[in-house]
Amino acid sequence: MNKNNFLIGRGELLTYDVKGPRRPPMPKEVYTLREAQERLIPQIEITSKSLDSLPNMACPNDFAIAKFTLNPSFIARSYYPVSFLREAGLSSVGSRTVRIKPEKWKKKAQVTESSTTEIFVAGKRNAFRALPDLAESFLSGTDEAIDFARFEEITPYLSQERIISSKTENGGFYEVGIHLLPDNGRDVVQQSFLKYADSLNVEVYTKLTFVAGGLWFTPVKCSEEQLGKLSEFSFIRVIRPVPQLRGMRPMQRVSSINIPCVLPIAEPISSEPKVAILDGGLPAVHPLNKWIKSYRVLDDNAEDDEGGLAHGLAVTSAFLFGPISPKNAVQRPYSYVDNLRILDKNVEDEDPLELYRTLGFIEEVLLSRQYQFLNLSLGPDLPIEDTEVHAWTAVIDDLLSDGETFMTVAAGNNGGRDRESGNARIQVPSDCVNAVAIGAANSQDEKNWQRAEYSAFGPGRSPGIIKPDLTAFGGDIDGYFHVIAEGSSPVITPQMGTSFSAPYALRSAVGIRSIMGQELSPLAIKALLVHAANTNGHHVTEVGWGKIPENLNDIITSPDGVARIVYQGELKPGKYLRAPLPLPNGTLNGSISLSATFCYASATDPQDSASYTKAGLEVSFRPNEDKSKSEGQTNADSKGFFELKKYATESERRSDMGKWETVLHNSKNMRGSSLKNPVFDIHYNARDCGGMASKPEKIKYALIITVKASKHADLYNEILRAYNQILIPLQPQVSLPLNV
Repeated sequence: MNKNNFLIGRGELLTYDVKGPRRPPMPKEVYTLREAQERLIPQIEITSKSLDSLPNMACPNDFAIAKFTLNPSFIARSYYPVSFLREAGLSSVGSRTVRIKPEKWKKKAQVTESSTTEIFVAGKRNAFRALPDLAESFLSGTDEAIDFARFEEITPYLSQERIISSKTENGGFYEVGIHLLPDNGRDVVQQSFLKYADSLNVEVYTKLTFVAGGLWFTPVKCSEEQLGKLSEFSFIRVIRPVPQLRGMRPMQRVSSINIPCVLPIAEPISSEPKVAILDGGLPAVHPLNKWIKSYRVLDDNAEDDEGGLAHGLAVTSAFLFGPISPKNAVQRPYSYVDNLRILDKNVEDEDPLELYRTLGFIEEVLLSRQYQFLNLSLGPDLPIEDTEVHAWTAVIDDLLSDGETFMTVAAGNNGGRDRESGNARIQVPSDCVNAVAIGAANSQDEKNWQRAEYSAFGPGRSPGIIKPDLTAFGGDIDGYFHVIAEGSSPVITPQMGTSFSAPYALRSAVGIRSIMGQELSPLAIKALLVHAANTNGHHVTEVGWGKIPENLNDIITSPDGVARIVYQGELKPGKYLRAPLPLPNGTLNGSISLSATFCYASATDPQDSASYTKAGLEVSFRPNEDKSKSEGQTNADSKGFFELKKYATESERRSDMGKWETVLHNSKNMRGSSLKNPVFDIHYNARDCGGMASKPEKIKYALIITVKASKHADLYNEILRAYNQILIPLQPQVSLPLNV
């Protein structure tokens, strides 16, 4: 039988729209209106007095912000308190996930501490003063009264809560995240903050600011005393010390012995992919010119950083050749690459504002839309937080939200730090939901590998809980990742780190594009990598969805008894799309394995970390069209397929977990006879700032399905014969076998 059973394409031609199921009845309320009034009105009065005590200059146009915390039973987007806010003349400017122990909830189980949503609500101070009387006047059963009764707490946002840490080792530099009012209110808040900061003699670096969603990020310089007064500005969301950039030096000094090697003579396999490495640049003399299409310096007036040049060369080598073996031939590159220097001499001078200059260069590259594939092996030396989205994450995610760019990001080399404190957790910006965070494995051996000791741990923030996304070989002390070193002659030097596993993962993604051509979108390539990854029994907090196969054939071809189908299409908001699973005619014999992976890109709301992604999928698996619980039932019974809750601890879970993840993946074993015209029903939910979206857009998706049926050796061709007018095998765009 033909062993080169390539991916089966055009699965999207099988899909069609279906009518959605009936909505469930409204839930039972936790508190009556009277109970809510008795509980919350005293809290509102305390909150209003706290807001009245703020300096007038700290309240732009007399606006201030308070915290409204929902009961954990009501965090779904359909429960968002739109009617209450409208009636009270208030507006939501952001939200975050917090843990509280409510007085009551809907569950029958005993009340325990639980995750919920805390909404940052802005309004005129006189609106907060009037709120107790307004709440007292609510009529039971009205929309605003129902919304009001679903709040658990209403409290002021105290100035000390905004400061994550006042201790700084960089000379008093802090980054400030500030809520913005919608529309014309943005300028009001920004100008008011600048005047307020000026009154305190706080220096604001206005040329290095970023707006992402409803947040304005700006660096400032001030003393601890000034910081305390600055934090009273009512629209400040968060203040933290400006972190340093991750070190560009090697993780440890390794042997200085450089081993000669012979680089490939052949050109790259394809000249089509547009690829760039964003890093510290390239030295003046190196042997990679043949494969580097363009070298660009983002700041012509800044000098090179010597460590950055060595790092940039090593990262570029990792992309072009992967780990170079001192004993074997060097692999042929899949494509050419551009190298863009986004780090320069200022980082060595420990300029704390280099962080913002570098982000500006990244933004410039992403806005240019020149590249389909990018690698970023640097970032802030800062583990992610559950409650706040960093400027780097917010800006990069926004610019990747169309799904047209595949970007790998190094997860971080801080895995050896203290886990309990969170210091070993993945580093910003590897929490981007639209980028691919890469951890490091200690070996290329497919059966005998584990997380490299230095590789950062997950989980990510929810949504985006599965982090790192993927793992690739990054080297360790028992087997280094060898890369090309500086000099005119090709020699290799040993390294290790997620700085190298990330471009190595990008190499696999570009390899798929180079071989299969433009038939596969960046989203489909991401889905394929997740789909083919193997955890090797390790927990997802260590390795994400797993390690990428070393051999691309394991991703783009199927052995006997296996078929892999690719769907690529668009989803309409609020609609249901049915995706049939293509199976041979007749019943499948014996046990089968079914694997499925959904990937999509999403616009984001960085000010709403609790509702970060604007798009979410609810996927129902219906294995047998003849099985239904009751007569007259429109759709067949569904069975659970994607179970993201099992990947998080109780403290990390939210009741809406999994509904807003941009990657869904799982495998199930079942009897072939249990399947009859099986389908996935896909419902695309859209939200905006945590509530219902008014004008949501379509989103692109990719779905990969693999069917394994050991008793059907010719499964691949049986499926193609059954759907010969629809499905086709995707053909490689280069001659095979490849000489790599």
